[in-house]
Amino acid sequence: MGETTDTRSVPPPISHEDVLGVILAGGLARRMGGGDKGLLDLGGRTLLGRVIDRMEGQVGGLVLNANGDPARFDAYRLPVVADTVADHPGPLAGILAGMEYAAAQGWRWIATVPVDTPYLPRDLVDRLVTVLRGEQAEMACAASGERGHPVIALWPVGLADSLRIALVERGMRRVDAYTESRRRAIARWSVEPHDPFLNVNSPSDLFEVEHGMAVD
Repeated sequence: MGETTDTRSVPPPISHEDVLGVILAGGLARRMGGGDKGLLDLGGRTLLGRVIDRMEGQVGGLVLNANGDPARFDAYRLPVVADTVADHPGPLAGILAGMEYAAAQGWRWIATVPVDTPYLPRDLVDRLVTVLRGEQAEMACAASGERGHPVIALWPVGLADSLRIALVERGMRRVDAYTESRRRAIARWSVEPHDPFLNVNSPSDLFEVEHGMAVD
């Protein structure tokens, strides 16, 4: 199957329980100086721990996409799924790995979130499911204010073959380039009092978040 894969025959999720959550932590964290961004401390808890807390209860299961020795995440008691495309081509590879793992486990849908978004809304997956069903779309992405967040999205795992072709054969790297090629719905959030999709990309971001925003 190519990039025209038709997923209209896949029934939409009935609820968030039909969705496998995939936390994307497979990047190289270059702007953080390397290492595991998700293990950085924010207000006494790691970024990964905060994202897990935000996602638990929103999905029927949860896995972590990360590369290297999975034992370093043992304390979190999550399955660790490595990229299935070589050379760290970016978040699309993590999304693909999540899709392929989900398909092997019998899931039809995944919701992906980055490990550096500690303020994810607690109604994220329900709202993605609602907008997907309401617009009879193929997938759904989050947005806040005027900014889209294509990595934060609800995906049918039936797109795995199409996504692998885009990554391996076409060299696609931008998530939005792929999502814009699909029939997508957009769920929007306000940026007041703060952007729920604020992400921590650098040590200065981490400092500003920790000293400028309440952590819960």
